[in-house]
Amino acid sequence: MAYQLADFCADADQSLKTKPLACALDDLAKNLARLLTNADFVHATFRDDMPPGKRELFHHPELDFYVFAHVQAEGKAGAPHSHGASWAVYGNAFAFTEMTEYRRVNPASEDRVVLEKCDHYRLEPGQTRGYGPGVIHSTAHPRKAWVIRVTGADLDKMPRYHFKRSRDRVLEGT
Repeated sequence: MAYQLADFCADADQSLKTKPLACALDDLAKNLARLLTNADFVHATFRDDMPPGKRELFHHPELDFYVFAHVQAEGKAGAPHSHGASWAVYGNAFAFTEMTEYRRVNPASEDRVVLEKCDHYRLEPGQTRGYGPGVIHSTAHPRKAWVIRVTGADLDKMPRYHFKRSRDRVLEGT
């Protein structure tokens, strides 16, 4: 039987309860890749005519992790941000996501943030990546994309870093 959303959520519960976060995120990323190979799951979760936006697929009330399905509009590009004290795992079901990671190169005591690009890659269909707390990254979708994102909390209810062009600066790096 194909790996299902319920299997993923049960495995995530087990990993998050029994392993250090870095190891649990590796497990979540591997298992999300398994879930994304289930064509029935992908077709039940996404349709070609779905408008851009996100839908909650699952919330674990005890551990407070969420599984979201995102339809990303063609041409959408996000500014650098972090998930604060939380974490996230991204996986593509259709098309790709351009991911850029950054590191802060000036002291945290300064109001203005100076970021340096430190990595850039694509997440293709079936590929996943975990991001621990505080990792600064941005996403871009040159084409419409279907993405599953798992987060360790309701990110709308916690402090996070958001890049502001009027205040912050990105240095060209790798």
